[in-house]
Amino acid sequence: MFARSDARWAVGSGRTKQQVNPRESRHRSISGILLLISFSNAVNLPSTASFRCIKPFFYVDDFTCAGSQAASAVIDQNRRKSVTPVAANNEQLPSLSGGLYAFFFDVDGTLAAIQSRPDEAFIPEPVRQTLQSLYTLSNGALALVSGRPIHELDMLAAPLRAPAAGVHGAERRGADGELHRVSLPASMGQELSAALHTAMAKWPGTQLETKGMAFALHYRRAVQYEDEVMQLAYSLVERFPTLALQPGKCVVEIKPQGVDKGAAIQTFMGEAPFAGRIPVFIGDDLTDEKGFLAVNALQGISVKVGEGSSQARYRLKGVNEVHAWLEQIKLQLEQDKTTSVRSQGYESLSGRI
Repeated sequence: MFARSDARWAVGSGRTKQQVNPRESRHRSISGILLLISFSNAVNLPSTASFRCIKPFFYVDDFTCAGSQAASAVIDQNRRKSVTPVAANNEQLPSLSGGLYAFFFDVDGTLAAIQSRPDEAFIPEPVRQTLQSLYTLSNGALALVSGRPIHELDMLAAPLRAPAAGVHGAERRGADGELHRVSLPASMGQELSAALHTAMAKWPGTQLETKGMAFALHYRRAVQYEDEVMQLAYSLVERFPTLALQPGKCVVEIKPQGVDKGAAIQTFMGEAPFAGRIPVFIGDDLTDEKGFLAVNALQGISVKVGEGSSQARYRLKGVNEVHAWLEQIKLQLEQDKTTSVRSQGYESLSGRI
């Protein structure tokens, strides 16, 4: 579990004995299964938080790992799904009527279902249309906050080109279109890239994603190499103390210290058109916990997608439920806008009379 500490990694486990598979005996030295999170400010994360990459099968909604034909079938089936009704247990989510809101959305596992490879992810067209509507209804107070680079966010959300924080906040584009980036020294980036490519080439099924100022080490299709991937990432962070690890679902990222989604959201909230609004942030992973904390501190609405302990105050079951809730929000904001226009019309008429 994570305690209040400046330590850059920790080990813990939220799994029961029934969840341990036959290769667990060699896992306990490294993957307990929380490996590390580096936070610029010390925070408490729930002790039951855990990676869900161990079980040898795949759920699109639960985000466990596999590279089987069954996984591909689930992906194809999910790709054909349309927006579904909100589940009954989501009725506890707050109404967004009558207020001014700033919307922040994670992408993978929130707007887009988790896939076995990052390049297979997509946001369904009806959801992209809903995002465009929310962007307009909120006067542009909508941002994507993701581990992906901003150029990938633009492609996934097209034709919407909204404010965005990419690579967990290492790059950020404000409403004015200005781009801010945290970069690595060129020599450090080259050394990291060479070491990672050489090592991961030995482990079939793993994937290295280069993001410029960060590197994502994916093992969703090769969970048998989880120990090796984690040890590689840890050894490189030990070599370069200005870096930190960010664990996720079947991935661990190497990134600059001091950047996170919470800091990105706080920066957005100090700028137009976000300033003065109530923040709403939806995310699904450990990478989103700092964002939840930032939104909670601003008395906003934090929503965790899927299972697992979280700092978020509300919960949605899965990606389809997120899509349905966004549609509900859009309809509510449209209704509020219509009511406001009518009210202004009545007041104008009354004044003339």
